[in-house]
Amino acid sequence: MNLPASLAITILLLAGNAFFVGAEFALVAARRVRLERDAARGSRTARAAVAGIDELSLMLAGAQLGITMCSLGLGAVTEPAFEHILDPPLEALGAPGAVRHPIAFVVALAVVTFLHMVVGEMVPKSWAITDPERSARTLAVPFRAFTRVARPLIAALNGVTNALLRLVRVRPTAEADSHADPQRLSHLITESRRLGLIGRAEHALLGRAIATHEATITHLVVPADDVAAVPADADAERIRRTSADHGHTRILVRADGRGIAGMLHVREAVTGPTAGGRAADMMYPVPTLPPDCGVLDALTTMRNARAQLAVVATADNPFVGLVSLDDLLSELLTANPH
Repeated sequence: MNLPASLAITILLLAGNAFFVGAEFALVAARRVRLERDAARGSRTARAAVAGIDELSLMLAGAQLGITMCSLGLGAVTEPAFEHILDPPLEALGAPGAVRHPIAFVVALAVVTFLHMVVGEMVPKSWAITDPERSARTLAVPFRAFTRVARPLIAALNGVTNALLRLVRVRPTAEADSHADPQRLSHLITESRRLGLIGRAEHALLGRAIATHEATITHLVVPADDVAAVPADADAERIRRTSADHGHTRILVRADGRGIAGMLHVREAVTGPTAGGRAADMMYPVPTLPPDCGVLDALTTMRNARAQLAVVATADNPFVGLVSLDDLLSELLTANPH
């Protein structure tokens, strides 16, 4: 193959590699709700992007197939072309024939690797992560056309892959419930940080939010023995004394047995309209959560109830302990994972 043809094929292969990398990251990072909104307005490219997200496993396999084909093509065409370019200058410099080929091969490999990483990988990846919805709309139609043509081969490769995974007792991801994929999101924000698209603080916060998505409130529960509580018939003096002894302004009100009937603020026992009554007259409802409740679910429940505290209970124990909104927010916002 002559040199101009080799260089032209090299450019096409780099562009193809960039296309598949950009399409892969665009479909993973794009916000489906935005694409659906554009699709509802009649955007054909947005509809294609949504369809691609619906078949994400197939799309990712197609992207990997395309990237592999382009990489093999670069190795087969581009490296020999660069060796051919470098051989005459090395001969002119008086390099013996025994070393010209190794030197030309190493230099060609370095150049091809650099072009492949920067032009074929990092640039399209950065573009796709920076504006995922736009890149998804731009690439979805031709990318889905490629996967449609290559679908039989992709399906065969996926079938072999899944069969090998089952042999080692691993359930293929495509067959599992993957409504949330923290690993994929974590990879995306790590790449964004590495490419300088987000700052250190934003990276830490996003990473913490992803980790919190899977975390439960178990380690945030204050045991029942450490919680300030009074019986339902406690008078104002006992409420004030309990508050002073424990150093808390919010106090739980116990129901008959071990359960919790509600919560009150000590100011109700001092200046409230029911200051002379019993604890049962001053209390207000408090939400109840199971110990295995997720941190984000607990935050949502407490915010909807406008509650600062929530009781943690099980079927066997109506009062395991207490969890506070402050602790939940700290779990979400702190820079260091638990």
